[in-house]
Amino acid sequence: MDPLTIWSLELIAAMQQIHPALHLFFRGFTFLGQPQFYVLMLPLLLWCVDVRMGVRVGVFLLYSSQLNAVLKGLFQLPRPCDFDPSLQLAWFEGYGMPSGHAQFVVAFWGAIAAWARRRWVWALAVVLMLLVGFSRIYLGVHFPQDVLVGWAVGGLSLALYLAVQPGVESWLGELELRWQLLLAAGVPLLLFATSPGESVATAMGALAGAGVGFALARRYVPFSASGPTRQRILRFIVGAAVVVPLYAVMEVLSPAEGSWMYLPSRFSYFVVIGLWTTLGAPWVFKILRLAEAPKLSVN
Repeated sequence: MDPLTIWSLELIAAMQQIHPALHLFFRGFTFLGQPQFYVLMLPLLLWCVDVRMGVRVGVFLLYSSQLNAVLKGLFQLPRPCDFDPSLQLAWFEGYGMPSGHAQFVVAFWGAIAAWARRRWVWALAVVLMLLVGFSRIYLGVHFPQDVLVGWAVGGLSLALYLAVQPGVESWLGELELRWQLLLAAGVPLLLFATSPGESVATAMGALAGAGVGFALARRYVPFSASGPTRQRILRFIVGAAVVVPLYAVMEVLSPAEGSWMYLPSRFSYFVVIGLWTTLGAPWVFKILRLAEAPKLSVN
């Protein structure tokens, strides 16, 4: 082993010996980078905070997942627990560099902070970025350099996204519905077909479903995420009451990993979750009078 790897393994082992209570503390923060967290948080943003912001953050985060999968496959670097299994204190998937948790926390909270334009939101975002990234080192599933690269990739991609987002969004908004639907479904399907993997199937399936659903919702079921706090809470309860069972059923009924149907079925399940999030749930909200049409144009 090279000196950097040896030093990193010794550092992780030393940190894990500080106090057992830190295990639970950092497992809590590492959950903020897990798929289950985003499955609930992205709908929460869209249904209860701001529709446009929820869609923008969701699209960026899902494309970030695709980028992370590509980079992991390119570097193909091991994790600390590959050298010393006793260091592993948390779940992980695939290669080590760059850290997906570190990259995603920058993408997610950075995009929210950029939308909010509040100093305290940026401060909270930075604290969460640091804690989530550090949690992956402490839990023995990433080297420090994995996390540093994850932060860097997340930051650079966020800067690029913020630069091109207004122009791309304006261009997409001017397209005919058929072209919006074709792009929304076709681009994620193409990315999934060219770089298949579990995380890619998850992200691209959700992106395809959410993109198609949002394009249709803008035309036929426009709604606003504003309203009284009680109404927003009820929206989230109603929406999550479908998302959570869908996710649970997928985990139970999905074909065994390694089966030729595993990735296509996972892609399909997340298409359904995406469609519910951006089209099905808004339609139900309006039927139940839990949401109203936006006062301003959504174009």
